[in-house]
Amino acid sequence: MSERADEITTRYGHVALIGAPNAGKSTLLNRLVGSRLAIVTPKVQTTRARMLGIVIHGNAQIVFIDTPGIFGPKRRLERAMVKAAWAGAQDADVVVVLVDVARGLDEDTGRIIDGLRAEGRRAVLALNKIDKVKRAGLLPLAQALDQEGVFDRVFMISALTGDGVEDLKAYLANALPKGPWLYREDEITDAPLRLLAAEATREQIFRQLHQELPYSATVETEKWEDRPDGSVRIDQIIHVAREGQRAIVLGKGGQQIKSIGAAARAELETMFSRRVHLFLHVRVTEDWTEDRERYAAMRLDFDE
Repeated sequence: MSERADEITTRYGHVALIGAPNAGKSTLLNRLVGSRLAIVTPKVQTTRARMLGIVIHGNAQIVFIDTPGIFGPKRRLERAMVKAAWAGAQDADVVVVLVDVARGLDEDTGRIIDGLRAEGRRAVLALNKIDKVKRAGLLPLAQALDQEGVFDRVFMISALTGDGVEDLKAYLANALPKGPWLYREDEITDAPLRLLAAEATREQIFRQLHQELPYSATVETEKWEDRPDGSVRIDQIIHVAREGQRAIVLGKGGQQIKSIGAAARAELETMFSRRVHLFLHVRVTEDWTEDRERYAAMRLDFDE
């Protein structure tokens, strides 16, 4: 006999984290989960794949959806990223809009508010990076955004320091519908290990290379071999669009790719709690942004 709804003591649901590029969604996801799942860099439009982070708070299991930044897309990849972000919001029980308080109500945030209003969706507003500005400037911004008429609650947080994050988490846990948990208590994401490994390397490409090159590169985990001694061998391909970009990733005497690999390997060993043997190869794949398989690996819809 099925359990009656009023007898269920647990809560379960999805919370989408949406916002303009670099609003701090990935930093917040990592803070909420207590582990580094999503790429965090100072560059905008870093997140490509939609990542789930699973958190238990009291009697609630919260599945957070970290989405790509929402902006005015032009290319296929950008359109697919924005589509994934909106899909995350549509599938969620609760939507949290992150706003960088230093940027305020800019064009991208206005676009998000208009989109929510058009869909008749309510949301929770999280004013992020409050550690970067004076408190006196926060209230006028909160009032201006509240007057947009789409927000039920306003929270002031710093995803970086954790200030205000527990209050936000507690509110979201209580806002979820009653229902059984769908994930084990020890699960923190549904992302395949191959994707997490590829994202760790891509993060180092963003951190160590400059200008537009990181946006022209993607990482594919080609092979994964668990070894008898408990270690793992991971072979990855860094796809770039042009031969000149390949030379930049390799660096003089191969020093740049060694640096990327060393940093990624250290991150992966912390993430997986095991020794990692990481082998990186750079391949020129001119049209990788038009390759259906690359989109599938990034959990994006090619037919955007």
